Formats: sequence, C-alpha cells, structure tokens
Amino acid sequence: MTLKIHIDDSAAPYEQVRAQISEQARAGVLPVGYRLPTVRGLAESLGLAANTVAKAYRALETDGVIETRGRNGTFVAAVGSAAEREAASAAQAYVDRVRRLGLDEGAALVAVRDALRAAYGK
Repeated sequence: MTLKIHIDDSAAPYEQVRAQISEQARAGVLPVGYRLPTVRGLAESLGLAANTVAKAYRALETDGVIETRGRNGTFVAAVGSAAEREAASAAQAYVDRVRRLGLDEGAALVAVRDALRAAYGK
C-alpha cells in the first residue's frame, strides 16, 4: 500500500491532495497508522509548493483524517469514528436549523439530496 496522488486541472491542487488522501484513508487503501510523506517530500514529488501540501494536511487534520505527532511525522488517523462523530454533529445542527425554519422532514431531505448530488456530481 502506497499513497497515490494524481494532480490535474480539475480543481485546486491542495483540494485534490486533500480529497485523494481522505478517500484513500476512508477506503482503507491507506490503513490507520500509515505514515504520510513529509510536506516538503510530497510537495517535491508532486511538483507543488510546500504551502499547497501544508494546506491540504491542515485540512485533513481538522477533518480528523490524519494526525501529526510532532517530529515523528504525520499518520493516517482512525477516521471512522471521528468522521462519523463529525457527520452526526453536522446532521444534528442541520436538523435543528431546518426545524427553526419550519421545514418538514420531506423538504429537509430533498435539500440534503440536492446538496449531495451537487457535491458528488450525481
């Protein structure tokens, strides 16, 4: 198992790095505890600026996908539980908001489906 990232013109490079590492971690391609390359090392291998990779790593850390252990490096975190807690919290906030807006369950679900289709291009 090794990290595979392909950068093209489809989106901002940092977003491509973030999305591809996140997907590989969630799919188990990169197992929990997998040590990621250094920011500088990954930037050099992809032909990107170090700040671009650092931005992606910061976003991944905020999302709970990776964790930095100081000088020991950056590793894939146990994403399932952290990601599920974050999603549950976001879902609860959404429910609270749509109830305050007076929307019924059907309208709330339609809004979520539309947002998911837009985000995932389906």
